[in-house]
Amino acid sequence: MSDVSSEPEWLTIPALVNLLGMSQSRVRHLIDDKYLLAIRRDNVVSVPSLFLRDGAPVPELRGTLFVLADDGFTDMQAMTWLLEVDDSLGVPPIEALRAGRKAEVRRVAQALA
Repeated sequence: MSDVSSEPEWLTIPALVNLLGMSQSRVRHLIDDKYLLAIRRDNVVSVPSLFLRDGAPVPELRGTLFVLADDGFTDMQAMTWLLEVDDSLGVPPIEALRAGRKAEVRRVAQALA
């Protein structure tokens, strides 16, 4: 299993502002409203670049974040689960979401409760 902190590309709020072409306030709303998941790394709020596709949040991520929250996952636990290879999926859940396997990912997430 990989450690979340070893993931190669993390984006800070200012980087997201530039990449998404939005205000800092709007980027924070995306995080607050669970369109994106962020954690503090070295006291800096960061989002994995894998959570973005075509200059926007991966649409399938939001519902999955709600499922994980309903299962009692903290943001750090959800981040770890999304980025580490899941045995039943064969890949990290975020990669499965990006590949269009939303229903399968959410079934696995629901089974974690």
